[in-house]
Amino acid sequence: MIKQKATGELIVISGPSGAGKGTVISKLLEDNKDLWLSISATSRKPRGKEKDGVEYYFLSEEDFVKKIDENYFLEYAKYQDNYYGTPKSTIVDKLKEGIDVILEIEIQGAAKIKELVPEAIFIFILPPTEKELLKRLIGRNTEDSNKIIKRFERAYKEINEVTKYNYVVVNDEIDDAVEKVKSIIKAEKCRVDRIEDITLANQEEIIHEAIINKKFIDKTIYDNIKK
Repeated sequence: MIKQKATGELIVISGPSGAGKGTVISKLLEDNKDLWLSISATSRKPRGKEKDGVEYYFLSEEDFVKKIDENYFLEYAKYQDNYYGTPKSTIVDKLKEGIDVILEIEIQGAAKIKELVPEAIFIFILPPTEKELLKRLIGRNTEDSNKIIKRFERAYKEINEVTKYNYVVVNDEIDDAVEKVKSIIKAEKCRVDRIEDITLANQEEIIHEAIINKKFIDKTIYDNIKK
């Protein structure tokens, strides 16, 4: 019998603005109750209908810097003139409970996580084309043209970071992209280096082990196996 590690897996999902990673993650959470999404903190202002404690923990820049000094974050980075960070304590608790944790973070933050937790699963979400990416950014209707252009330019640079991830998923059809991410997580859990122990679970395995090790099965063992 294969015994999996008791701790949960840390799953890092990144991608440029407009790639649709948030939508992919939302559908993942709907389909799998064993996944938990870590909510990041940010010093930026809420956009649209965003709520504190739902999309982000919204902090003032002063409070954010204070929490940095208190070692509150697993990682943090400054992106588009605002701070973003991942609270540490709850993530550690969830992983210990055997719950898989998703981190939706920027590329800078993902690089720091890779240094701290190299065995984490790193997935990069891409839009199908640059044209579609720009269309999605414009379609948000949350920023003026100057900010959209700035985001598009940054997204173009971020795409070049894809080689630092374990997997890349192109988000053309949302359901297809979600299924690919699910398959990645399932496959990762089957990796040999994620197995904690292998024990003999049935009679066939006991016999096989004895033969491989060239052990003689005496009459007592044989009789017990036959029962």
